[in-house]
Amino acid sequence: MNRIIQGIQHFQNEVFPKRRALFQRLASGQNPETLIVACSDSRVCIDLITQTEPGDLFVCRNAGNIVPAYGEGDAVAASIEYGLTKLPIRDLVVCGHSDCGAMKGLMHLHALDEMPNVRSWLERSQGAYHAFETDGTDTSSPEALTLLTKLNIRLQLEHLRSYPQVFARLRRSTLRLHGWFYRIETGEVEVWDALEDVWTPLRPAVPARLTRRAAGSQEVRHA
Repeated sequence: MNRIIQGIQHFQNEVFPKRRALFQRLASGQNPETLIVACSDSRVCIDLITQTEPGDLFVCRNAGNIVPAYGEGDAVAASIEYGLTKLPIRDLVVCGHSDCGAMKGLMHLHALDEMPNVRSWLERSQGAYHAFETDGTDTSSPEALTLLTKLNIRLQLEHLRSYPQVFARLRRSTLRLHGWFYRIETGEVEVWDALEDVWTPLRPAVPARLTRRAAGSQEVRHA
């Protein structure tokens, strides 16, 4: 904790004075155009990965970057509802990552008896695990965790489409959904291409008019 306190003091004494104008502007409101649902894992630093400034991102974090289907009224739903109603959000990202502890737990729900709240939360991703089992992948194989994590990202994208605000914005072509997989050990980010049914390395965005086709069905098949 002392190191954290020292960090705050460094921010107040060294960093803040140099960025005072930015923070004074942000003090009266925010206008982020991107909402990111990311995992709570301490190794996933969204601002660092994206090299963004304060005020650029509206971020919702939870164990396993899970988006419960619409109707549960939880904190994730509240963040999505607020972001799409009150903020100028144009892009909505679900960001998973390598070596995800939540996905390890999803593989072994029976081992979470001492963490009933964790188990209950992860059960919202059972659709991803069912798809994983259907593919016939051995849970002990080296690629198993990555495959499950990617399936989970895709499942959460499907859950997002059950939200009235998301569905309406997709129909009007004013919102894009993105699935990201971040590799901690290399810094690489892969993105889910629903049209080609494949994960590809993240590349610079090409300016283009939003189309219904780009926000098309992201049916869960195999990672």
